[in-house]
Amino acid sequence: MEEISKNSDGTNESLPASDVPPGLTDEQKEAGGYGLYAAGLGFALLLTAASFIVARTHLLWPPGLPVGLAVLAIAQMGVHLVFFLQIGTGPDNTNNVIALAFGVLIVTLIVSGSLWIMAHLNLNMTPASVLMDMRH
Repeated sequence: MEEISKNSDGTNESLPASDVPPGLTDEQKEAGGYGLYAAGLGFALLLTAASFIVARTHLLWPPGLPVGLAVLAIAQMGVHLVFFLQIGTGPDNTNNVIALAFGVLIVTLIVSGSLWIMAHLNLNMTPASVLMDMRH
């Protein structure tokens, strides 16, 4: 089971099927995947423009604006994961998904731990007025 591919100099080279990059369908392998990247670019530009429009106009209820921007940001991350990093649900992407989940776990632990520490430090700090009274 071998595939024929062209080198950069135009000569044919026989490659085993295991050397084909994962995550692409046969049609995308033939087309080079440029259509997938173009669609991703279109979605990314659309979501970016939508976030700027939402932030500068009154399309959303003002207290709901942060939630709306967060939804657009999460959609933007999804577009980047699917269209540019080509992380999907196929069996060949299992390691990529596990690595992504581990990265998200580590970032979540660092951010939430830092916020927890800062909240407790703020709670346990002596107010400046009490410090001034202790000085006398």
